[in-house]
Amino acid sequence: MRKMNLSRVCEFLLLGLSWQPQQQQPLFLLFLIMYLSTVLGNLLIILAIGTDSRLHTPMYFFLCNLSFVDVCFSSTTVPKVLVNHILGSQAISFSGCLTQMYFAYVFADMDNFLLAVMAYDRFVAICHPLHYTTKMTHQLCALLVTGSWVTANLNILLHTLLMAQLSFCADNVIPHFFCDASPLLKLSCSDTHLNQMMILTEGSLIMFIPFVCILASYIQITCAVLRVPSPRGRWKAFSTCGSHLAVVCLFYGTISAVYFNPSSSHSAGKDMAAAVIYTVVTPMLNPFIYSLRNRDLKRALWKAFPQKHIFCLIESIPILVPRK
Repeated sequence: MRKMNLSRVCEFLLLGLSWQPQQQQPLFLLFLIMYLSTVLGNLLIILAIGTDSRLHTPMYFFLCNLSFVDVCFSSTTVPKVLVNHILGSQAISFSGCLTQMYFAYVFADMDNFLLAVMAYDRFVAICHPLHYTTKMTHQLCALLVTGSWVTANLNILLHTLLMAQLSFCADNVIPHFFCDASPLLKLSCSDTHLNQMMILTEGSLIMFIPFVCILASYIQITCAVLRVPSPRGRWKAFSTCGSHLAVVCLFYGTISAVYFNPSSSHSAGKDMAAAVIYTVVTPMLNPFIYSLRNRDLKRALWKAFPQKHIFCLIESIPILVPRK
């Protein structure tokens, strides 16, 4: 073995969003705008729900948690990209890389679980409206969210510990904007079959089970909506469900494209584009798709920010889901 391959890597170099110098400045501005929009929009949702007692219901409780997770999700990756661009640095330590990977995947798992929990909440509300308050109790809501956090952390802890056991020699350049599992495994000079097997088995179950729950919930919702006599009522329900399903397809589609395809089909450009969608774009869209055209949330925002210009800003947002 060559001597060069015996030196262990103590830091990695993140190449960022583009290797073309002329594209870096526009991408920096784009990511800065998207990140600020994500933080502002989701924090407004959390503030509105927290300050209005009428929104202290299971649906808004889960939405508040989703907004918190989305802020954390984007904050795990995007600020590092922005800081590296400003400082002209690409370095991230080995421990910092594993830490970033750990939290990025924890919040990705939480998005996964919360989407399933929200689908179940809508299933109970539409299919069992008379029993909604008795089924969706505060204790059950707290248990669902707490269980999601515990499961997400235990799952990602397993993958992080397996990654920490690998050796990285010579090559330390990651063609990505954050420490993702796929490019890290390609850089390792150890046997990565166990890591890849755990991603395809245990990791697949973590993603697949909530997806099946979402699918089962929406099958039941569709059957219930089709029994509604009013065409307008059916259309309103289907439109609302369609918005949620669009986010579900966007999230699961990009995750599957990156992590559950054969390694031979991966390319750096496609993986990075998919990662941008589920780490930056989807969290940014959450306030628009779920909330900012909701009358209850608008009323809560008006109460929290009575200034007229705040209300005008909300009114100027395009309609993405039907009004309730």
